[in-house]
Amino acid sequence: MISRRDFLQVSMAASALVGASGFGNWGRLAAQQSLTQDQLLQFDTFGNVSLIHVTDIHAQMKPIYFREPEMNIGVGPNKGDVPHVTGADFRKLYGIDDGSPSHYALTYNDFSALAREYGKVGGLDRVATVINAIRAERPDALLLDGGDTWHGSYTCYHTQGQDMVNVMNALKPDAMTFHWEFTLGSDRVREIVEGLPFAAMGQNIFDAEWNEPSEDFKDYQFFERGGVKIAVIGQAFPYMPIANPGWMFPEYSFGIRDERMQEMVDEVRGQGAELVVVLSHNGFDVDKKMAGRVTGIDVILSGHTHDALPEPVLVGETIIVASGSNGKFVSRVDLDVRDGRMMGFRHKLIPIFSDVIEPDAEVAAVIDEQRAPYLDQLTEVIGKTDSLLYRRGNFNGSWDDLICDALLSEREADIAMSPGVRWGPSILPGQDITREDIWNVTTMTYGKAYRSEMTGEFLKVILEDVGDNLFNPDPYYQQGGDMVRIGGMGYSIDISKPQGERISDLTLLKTGEAIDPAKTYVVAGWASVNEGTEGPQIWDVVENHIRKQGTVTVAPNTSVKVTGV
Repeated sequence: MISRRDFLQVSMAASALVGASGFGNWGRLAAQQSLTQDQLLQFDTFGNVSLIHVTDIHAQMKPIYFREPEMNIGVGPNKGDVPHVTGADFRKLYGIDDGSPSHYALTYNDFSALAREYGKVGGLDRVATVINAIRAERPDALLLDGGDTWHGSYTCYHTQGQDMVNVMNALKPDAMTFHWEFTLGSDRVREIVEGLPFAAMGQNIFDAEWNEPSEDFKDYQFFERGGVKIAVIGQAFPYMPIANPGWMFPEYSFGIRDERMQEMVDEVRGQGAELVVVLSHNGFDVDKKMAGRVTGIDVILSGHTHDALPEPVLVGETIIVASGSNGKFVSRVDLDVRDGRMMGFRHKLIPIFSDVIEPDAEVAAVIDEQRAPYLDQLTEVIGKTDSLLYRRGNFNGSWDDLICDALLSEREADIAMSPGVRWGPSILPGQDITREDIWNVTTMTYGKAYRSEMTGEFLKVILEDVGDNLFNPDPYYQQGGDMVRIGGMGYSIDISKPQGERISDLTLLKTGEAIDPAKTYVVAGWASVNEGTEGPQIWDVVENHIRKQGTVTVAPNTSVKVTGV
């Protein structure tokens, strides 16, 4: 008799075979110039329940370019495991053909050349087409949004998230959870949530004063779909007051709260849940650890770390699905739920190739309506780039290098710091840089560019603290994004060392001299979590710098020496 775990393993193997053969076919089809919408949407309907997952859209309503990371280091138990595999190693792992559409969508190599061949990705009108196609096959499919939705663009900033609320409402999701949304401020978040026609969830969002679950958000929501009683439990980003300014949402506290997650799973199971889904913004490694500690979860839909994986990862009897970011992918998961148990699944990570997928006219009209009042500002050309501008990577991206250059120049600083955030589309060499492009990589509600003085000793402390957020072997202590980006200063980092011993060889690049722990340096940065930060907005700083340059060129960044990987 086959066990449930064996059945799930067989389903995993089936998913792998479908994924691998699909990627190979895409490569051949593209060579024949016959990649079609039908090919992208092809799926053998399975079981009796369908889940649709989108996450980390970051307010990107229109098609974009988005380069996947070149470096994504795993530590501790996750060293060398997905999602910490990139480039050619990633393609080998999943059987992806070089030069294929999946090569372009899922890895960074030859990005500029492949981008010109395959075009832009994303666009919520194209996402709508995919969602509608799945719903045509499965009218009761659940659409679940993993958060980081009302943040990341010019129009989102100027409408306080209303543009994305309007567009997402047109997509008709069934539930969502949160992260950057809270940087709109707690009053604005509550205002929006009160008007949402779907569930806003986070079992780990507590009232900070009473240390009790917040009444503003649901812990979970039940759905009857495909003859199955489904419980969806929300898990908001756990580290809000650490990674973002706590003064913007003082009423709330967060945390992983996996003991309470276990209580919620037990509670919904006790109420007859036959399928338990966690809609999470923990980040992938945190979700893996939680899946190993909390029993009874069937599916975790993972967000926050922007990972795009063509197969779910199995932890015990829980499958973890990662669906990328910026509207670049949609995940479909079909499940066979019988006798109150998940018996198997079929999965597909659907890339949104914008030139292949027909836009949905209704959602396209809603998008255009949101953008219309700001179109002149959005499309104004500020300059041009000779370099590929991208953000993702553990230590630097060329967009961040450009931002640091702007801070050094415009704020007359010795050293610049830019936060290691993961959001922001890419710009190809030879393209114009518009105001919208600048805002796509700088917009936030606390974007003032400070100018301060810091000692060399304090600079090292900052790097050590951020480094531990990224490279602590315990995923539950990885509380931030990628490493803070540094301009004007080089350093070495040994990933294998403990906190306080990772960072060495701090060097002031303009002189080549070692950073003196006792000496004071002028430092410019942005995205300070401190209330009352003063300075010009970072998007103005970057715009002024690019205007003066005309055409920007960003040299390869070799100022960070990484060992111990």
